[in-house]
Amino acid sequence: MSLIEVENLSIQYNKKTVLSHVDLKVDPGEIVTIVGPNGSGKTSLFKAILGSIETSAGHVQKMPGLRIGYVPQKLHIDPTLPITVERFLRLNGQVDRSACRAALEAAGVPDLLKQQMSRLSGGQFQRVLLARALIDRPDILLLDEATQGLDQAGSASFYRQIENVRNETGCAILMISHELHVVMSASDRVVCLNGHVCCAGTPAVVASAPEYRALFGTGTGGALALYRHDHDHQHDHDHDHDHDHPHPANEVAH
Repeated sequence: MSLIEVENLSIQYNKKTVLSHVDLKVDPGEIVTIVGPNGSGKTSLFKAILGSIETSAGHVQKMPGLRIGYVPQKLHIDPTLPITVERFLRLNGQVDRSACRAALEAAGVPDLLKQQMSRLSGGQFQRVLLARALIDRPDILLLDEATQGLDQAGSASFYRQIENVRNETGCAILMISHELHVVMSASDRVVCLNGHVCCAGTPAVVASAPEYRALFGTGTGGALALYRHDHDHQHDHDHDHDHDHPHPANEVAH
């Protein structure tokens, strides 16, 4: 059974159609990436899945008892507020320190427990938001442009961590990418959205689709640049700090 199944979904704001007849499903363990220009309805689709907005037509069906973790685009915390990472993670409710440590470990930042939130870098802050989403051991993670504001190296590193989360926990991933030309190689499927589903499939299939090229042009040869990460390379296992740097995009889909 699919974790989430969206069928014939339409959404209107003030009589303006934002999404029309959208179909989407996410199966256990999948990584599905949604790309699309500004105003294409990506965030509205997420809100419909989370149940925070009304739909005009269609429906969203979720697996009974589905646990969803959500990582927003950004979260503002008053920089003068003295709050540690541990305290922030425990705002969810009855969460013990061991659960906080495990979540930070899964997010790739195990040493931040006692750090002040106000002193985190942009990349560290997003990893803490990821840890917060992982605390309840979700069946699926929804990430809404979670790398917004990060540089290319930070984005690539975050994408690899998401891949690690899927591989280690079996958690499915549904994420919106604001970087229209960059999608991690681990994505099982890419959905191109522009008020409706323009095209969908593997990154290679979407990159070569006329609908994708019409939206995003051919500035990168019409291709989705794919970051490759060689998990079997022993050097990577021996030097974990190397993961802080992006591997060059040495393979693109044509």
